[in-house]
Amino acid sequence: MAPVRVPLTRERIIDAAYTVLDREGYERLSMRQVAGELGVAVSALYAHVSSKDELLEHMYTRLFDGHSLPDPDPEHWQEQIKDFAREGRARLLRHRDMARISMAHVPFTPELLPHVERLLAIFRAGGLPDAVAAAAGDMMSTFMEGFTFEESMWEERRRNTEAASWKEMRSTIKGYFDTLPPERFPNLIALSGMIFDDDNDARFELGIEIILRGLASYIEPRTQP
Repeated sequence: MAPVRVPLTRERIIDAAYTVLDREGYERLSMRQVAGELGVAVSALYAHVSSKDELLEHMYTRLFDGHSLPDPDPEHWQEQIKDFAREGRARLLRHRDMARISMAHVPFTPELLPHVERLLAIFRAGGLPDAVAAAAGDMMSTFMEGFTFEESMWEERRRNTEAASWKEMRSTIKGYFDTLPPERFPNLIALSGMIFDDDNDARFELGIEIILRGLASYIEPRTQP
């Protein structure tokens, strides 16, 4: 009996693209590699996606499947934004180089506009002036994606060294800073332990806190009735 042929669909193509991305990385992700993963001719893909750019956009959109922001809570808007950033970073870290793909796409497609709308609603409900709220969503997303992209870049560098872990690589980098002449680099030497000793989770949390405290400073005190 001949094996049952599974119909080629856009969802299967996206699944295969993620498999190739995780195995090969962004630089080697291609329509030919995806077709090979599926065991089909490259031309078969174009009946479902028009180009590699469109495929990358679908991969980006897939990140948001099953995720939604809560209704705005004026009293807890900062915690809601922290949860948004943490969950976004976690989604990006699930796939190799996904932060790089994310930074090249903007969430203004019909599928993703509701996410943007809800994010802006949380900022406005918290009391941010409209001009600040308009910039805050992009600011937070840029930090989240940029931070995660930097994480992925350092991981790629680690893969190309003899370091068995990021902790080992961090120790080597810190050792280099410790050898710098103190009369020329007193601040780097004094702070290198703090720069390199914290893990990425702690650095990410601090970055969010710094941004949110800055945003909160724009909120006008509420007048008592």
